[in-house]
Amino acid sequence: MDQQKQLQALSDEYQGFQTELTTILTARQKLESQFTENKSVQKEFATLSDDANIYKLVGPVLLKQDTTEAKGTVDGRLSYIEQEIKRIEESIKAIQAKSEGKKTEIMQIQSQMQQPAVQA
Repeated sequence: MDQQKQLQALSDEYQGFQTELTTILTARQKLESQFTENKSVQKEFATLSDDANIYKLVGPVLLKQDTTEAKGTVDGRLSYIEQEIKRIEESIKAIQAKSEGKKTEIMQIQSQMQQPAVQA
């Protein structure tokens, strides 16, 4: 029964990795969505003249914003989102590697448990 407990512990760890992976993938999708949205705003800004009026929604109020400041804010946001996506990609790879390691361990224990049954 020692192997059974070990198998259960490994299965729980594997399940934890899968849950963590799902959470991180959801966060990545959210960042991708924000990136796409900000990229379209950046394209819109590129078509505007320098003296165009830009308004920012703050609560229920539209406030006039400086064009240079608005473009800088969007560029900064895009840079930040790109960095976060790269960080999350690294986390995904690390969790997938850990998950595969646990999966291999589980398969080894299962095969060890089946060998005595085959010999009997």
